[in-house]
Amino acid sequence: MHTSIIHQIRAWSTCAEPGIPIDEGGRAIRVLDLFCGGGGSSFGARAAGAEIACGVDAWNTALSNYSSNFPNAVAKNQRLEEICPSQLRDEIGDVDILLTSPECTNHTCAKGSAPRSEESRATALETLRYARTFEPEWIILENVVHMRPWSRYGELKDELRRLGYYVLEQTLDASLFGVAQRRRRLFLICCKSGLPQMDFHFRRKKRIVSDILDERGSWKTSALNSNNRSRATLERAERAFAELGYDEPFLIVYYGSDGSGGWQPLNRPLRTITTVDRFALVERVDGEHRMRMLQVPELSRAMGFTSKYKFTDGTRRDKVKILGNGVCPPVMKEIVKAALAQNSSPSDLAPQHDLVRENDLMTTE
Repeated sequence: MHTSIIHQIRAWSTCAEPGIPIDEGGRAIRVLDLFCGGGGSSFGARAAGAEIACGVDAWNTALSNYSSNFPNAVAKNQRLEEICPSQLRDEIGDVDILLTSPECTNHTCAKGSAPRSEESRATALETLRYARTFEPEWIILENVVHMRPWSRYGELKDELRRLGYYVLEQTLDASLFGVAQRRRRLFLICCKSGLPQMDFHFRRKKRIVSDILDERGSWKTSALNSNNRSRATLERAERAFAELGYDEPFLIVYYGSDGSGGWQPLNRPLRTITTVDRFALVERVDGEHRMRMLQVPELSRAMGFTSKYKFTDGTRRDKVKILGNGVCPPVMKEIVKAALAQNSSPSDLAPQHDLVRENDLMTTE
């Protein structure tokens, strides 16, 4: 490994928050975020001290919110295949970290038995095209864990290795990072100068649903036992009553397939947020059970966003979709912090056959 690269890594690791890490030339550590959505990954990377140079996403509503929260970053409202990476590099300059969250709908189990789009799944390979041009020190690719069985997943990892990257494969649960949600996601963490060493510091006490709820009375509610309430919803509530009694609040959970009965208590992390409304709070108020859907500010907190993140565009449905498609900022923050703190030396280099290492960090209920 070149000595200059070692010095650059060490320069990154000696920079403490809240200042932005700089390399040995005095330049800020810069990030390009592909498939940036509303900016969960960028929000986490910025919290770790990186400078966000550019975000790219094809959905204009998501990118509008991204631009509002990262006003100093270049925002590209285009599909990645429509962009010439070399021209983009001329426009934004060099980057040190490439963040990428390829389209996941056609990998996830939420797709059910519907046909998969290979074109959608192949968007992950765009990562390689940008990596060849920008040659960042780090690549951090995020996706659903169901990406693993994809027929070209091995090809993706092999090509990353051919580009000179050491690849660490991890499945991370956001609830271990102080997020009030059980959200397991696959991360490929890639480094040019050595096998990534992710030294995470997990929170012993997990955040739970009750931590992210607004005060009672903040939002309009309706009677649980109303004439137009579906039988399936009432059956979910009855299963919760049988377990908790009639005084404890709980969540009704829609679109679930894990056999949990369609509800969950408030003393656990929230189940995974998706791109559609699926959580309804049920509480007993003045002797009557009332219910309401969880609202965008609550879902945003359950993703790990702080109050500094502002939604400036889109309908409620758009905002729920942006959150459901997003990356939990605290998870990305810890990954980027660990990357910047890595102090590589020649002895850290793994032999070629050890370039891929799997490490699952998951919880069970």
